[in-house]
Amino acid sequence: MPNPKTRAGAPPITPRRPITPRRLVVVFVGLQIGMIVSTLDGTIVATALPTIARDVGAEAQRSWVITAYLLGQVATMPLYGKLGDLYGRKRLYLFAICLFMVASMLCGSAGSFGALIAFRALQGVGAGGLGPLAMAVLADIVPTRQLGRWLGYQGALFAIASLIGPFAGGVFVDTLSWRWAFYINLPLALGSIAIVMSALSLPYRRIPHSIDVRGAALLTSTLVCVVLIASLGGDTLPWFSAGIVGLAVAIAVQVACFVHIERRAREPVVPLGLFSDSIARVTSGTNFTSGVLFASGIYFLPVFWQQAGGISPTQSGLLLIPFMFTTAGATLVAGSMVERTGRYRVWPIAGSVLMALGVMLLTTLAVDTPPLLAAGFGAVLGTGVGFVMQTSLLAFQNSIDHRDLGVATSTALLSRILGSTMGAALLSAVLEARLPAEGARDPDAYVHALRGVYLAAIPIGIVALLLAVRLKERPLRDDARFAAGDAATPLASGA
Repeated sequence: MPNPKTRAGAPPITPRRPITPRRLVVVFVGLQIGMIVSTLDGTIVATALPTIARDVGAEAQRSWVITAYLLGQVATMPLYGKLGDLYGRKRLYLFAICLFMVASMLCGSAGSFGALIAFRALQGVGAGGLGPLAMAVLADIVPTRQLGRWLGYQGALFAIASLIGPFAGGVFVDTLSWRWAFYINLPLALGSIAIVMSALSLPYRRIPHSIDVRGAALLTSTLVCVVLIASLGGDTLPWFSAGIVGLAVAIAVQVACFVHIERRAREPVVPLGLFSDSIARVTSGTNFTSGVLFASGIYFLPVFWQQAGGISPTQSGLLLIPFMFTTAGATLVAGSMVERTGRYRVWPIAGSVLMALGVMLLTTLAVDTPPLLAAGFGAVLGTGVGFVMQTSLLAFQNSIDHRDLGVATSTALLSRILGSTMGAALLSAVLEARLPAEGARDPDAYVHALRGVYLAAIPIGIVALLLAVRLKERPLRDDARFAAGDAATPLASGA
């Protein structure tokens, strides 16, 4: 396999001894704590949101507590990926988690709605680096052939954190205070900082570069507009209102300007050459579509159980466990099999088939459908999502030059988050459009509306399959770029 390319003027990376299994586990745990706190934060805050809104006197604008965080996260995610490639991922990760920790403390002490929104946006800026940088560091120190197994472990932790969050939020609201939804992040973040600082030591090359300020500004502005459309459209503003149309026009103009600038930038924030490779294009698409279908399960299955089945929120949370754990279990299975066989293409294809089958089964939901059967249909969908998400990311990371690993990782994760965000917004619009007036919403009405939601999701599953069959198989790298904690190579420190 050819050696990784190097930039002009940059010293080559010296091959290093593999990281010891014990050190790898320690580093993995430290990085995953950071990712878990960002996941927990979203679900804990969502549970505590009604109480938060009442306490700060802003019930009508409470969605901004979520939107502000999401804006900060998606706007900075690609920038962290690029800056990590240029300046070193360890120092950027530590900056991101320290910022997240400080912002969490400020959120917990906020005395007004305006302050809370500002601090939530700052918290989102910190969260924007936790996922991409942690996953890129993992790809630095683990050979690609073994990476799928570790991504599977990560998927399992994500599922567990997603389930713990709502229960933790309820406990904090009932027994302590909603402010603990933010304060809980402090000890976890400190643990991650301590582990990463002591156990992770990556070599660092200072790379001659220029900062693509115009490209970064346009990318940030475009992503902010996308999130605003997804958050406000059909709720705060009608879909065809002047505000939403104006945001859509702004997106189109900014994308055209962004492409023009990136083609000429010396150091583009998103190298468009990445997408000259069909694997990058396909996996970005499969990550987006799997994000949409993940949203169709996690957000709309509880609607069926609670509104059509009369089940309590706590019970519906328990019924969501099969969906979450099959998602996690499927990532583990796929990752282990990729490591054993060295082949990844079959998993996004099989996963896309299962995703499409899962949403088809969910179109058959009726008022008398047993809750456990609906949970089984959700498990089919979750298995498909698990097969697609992590193997698509692995294929993307394997296809690009190591110097662009951070950008590639953040791009894949951004595609997934945007898919989930936009999927939730658009499918919610379908749900609301098919529901009758507020006073006439009985279980039959919700079943009818949810059938429309899952009918609308079927074409997304088909698109995912059409993309997956175009994915090319390439040999997986058997060597890691770096070996964390190995100080044998005399490279500049600090990354």
